[in-house]
Amino acid sequence: MGYPRVRVGYNTPVPVISTDRSTARILIVDDDEGVTQTFARMLRLEGYQVHTAVTAETGLAEAEQSQPDAIILDLRMPLVDGLGFLRRLRAHEHQRTTPVAIVTGDYFLDEEVSTELQALGAELRFKPLWLEDLVGLARNLLKVTH
Repeated sequence: MGYPRVRVGYNTPVPVISTDRSTARILIVDDDEGVTQTFARMLRLEGYQVHTAVTAETGLAEAEQSQPDAIILDLRMPLVDGLGFLRRLRAHEHQRTTPVAIVTGDYFLDEEVSTELQALGAELRFKPLWLEDLVGLARNLLKVTH
């Protein structure tokens, strides 16, 4: 049985999907607060502990403080983009293996950017994400740590 097709990023009511309570911590970093809050709401309904940030700087501070089990990160952000965030994250010994997914609406990434994302161990996904895609992404990322 699949999830209902709900486009992430819109103020669409989201049904409770499961009662499974997980202790997994997920950090969401996206400069679009609507996307950040929608992702967080959906994942909280799945039972995850979710932390959010709307800038790379606050995301890095939150990652240091909360020690997330996985990070879902926007690629295109002002000042420090997702790639810059990922470089700085990987510079910390205890966060070199934290599973990270880069989410972007940019379907035309430079080969150099794609190669670096792969080298830094990030999974790449494209917006828009449907509810089932977001939940599947979170589960996939957490397979590495749980």
